[in-house]
Amino acid sequence: MNVVENKEKRTGRLAFIQGIGITLIIAIIANYVAKLPFLSIMGQLVIAIIIGMLWKQIVGVPSHLQKGVTFSNKKLLRFGIILLGMRLNLVDIYEAGISVFMIAAICLVFTLIVVYGLTRWFGVGKRLGILTACGTAICGAAAVVAVAPQVKAKDDETAVGAATVAVLGTLFTLIYSVIYTMLHLSPTGYGIFTGATLHEIAHVIAAADVAGSEAVDLAVIVKLTRVALLVPVVIVVGYLFQRSGEETGKKVSMSIIPWFILGFLAMSGFNTLGIVSQSVADLIVATAYLLIAMAMAGLGLNVDLKTFRRLGMKSFAAGVVGSVLLVVLGYSLVMLFQLN
Repeated sequence: MNVVENKEKRTGRLAFIQGIGITLIIAIIANYVAKLPFLSIMGQLVIAIIIGMLWKQIVGVPSHLQKGVTFSNKKLLRFGIILLGMRLNLVDIYEAGISVFMIAAICLVFTLIVVYGLTRWFGVGKRLGILTACGTAICGAAAVVAVAPQVKAKDDETAVGAATVAVLGTLFTLIYSVIYTMLHLSPTGYGIFTGATLHEIAHVIAAADVAGSEAVDLAVIVKLTRVALLVPVVIVVGYLFQRSGEETGKKVSMSIIPWFILGFLAMSGFNTLGIVSQSVADLIVATAYLLIAMAMAGLGLNVDLKTFRRLGMKSFAAGVVGSVLLVVLGYSLVMLFQLN
């Protein structure tokens, strides 16, 4: 009996490792694909979701490998978010000035309220609505997966939210590159505008690049200001959904302040204090993106394309309208603060 049990345990561990291995392979492939022209705008995370979805449809995922896939999807995601904090230097945000912070904060709050309101108006579910709003307002797919545990989102809702925001960001990045000369903004003004209104870091860099390195540097600082605001947003969203659960009589066990957000803050503190060298910080950030890409692959491996089509159209429509309004607001604020 012991021999049989040991064999089953070894088989189970092997299947677990193989499940994780699939997500690792997809994440590595996504990293290389993301370096190709145009696809770099989409970024490694979204490409990992797409490859994962295609993998499920074409190759399939045996049930005995599901535990490993779920581990990547759930556990590695949180460790990835923690390590991502190493990208944030609070001193850079402070030195950018109060005007830049105000523009980032106003755009974030406006987008959260408007996009969430639009999703509900368009008939999108509550959880997918808040994921779409957070992804559009803060930092794309990373924000979606950070908020998802707080609202107990399903895998398909998380994947649809992340992919929706990524497609929106890619679309608007291309539009920005075309209309740059029509905006009549200086590199400084355009960098602030781009950082305040686009979704992923990759989108911000790609769009700002047409105005030169000065625009890119400032755009990234503004964008990271929005990333820093992820922490209070996750806490507030967790509180509101916990309160909503209590009012409806449902038992809610989630913590208002998730442990991985505290880890994110700690890593930001290490980077700000210069405890680690820049090369080490870059390696940690690269590791963070690998872990999050593995989590995105896990999401894709759990998503059915029919479900994606059913859930994604309305949230995408709400995101388009919200993003257009964000563009108008961001441009107006740059003019109002005379940063053009």
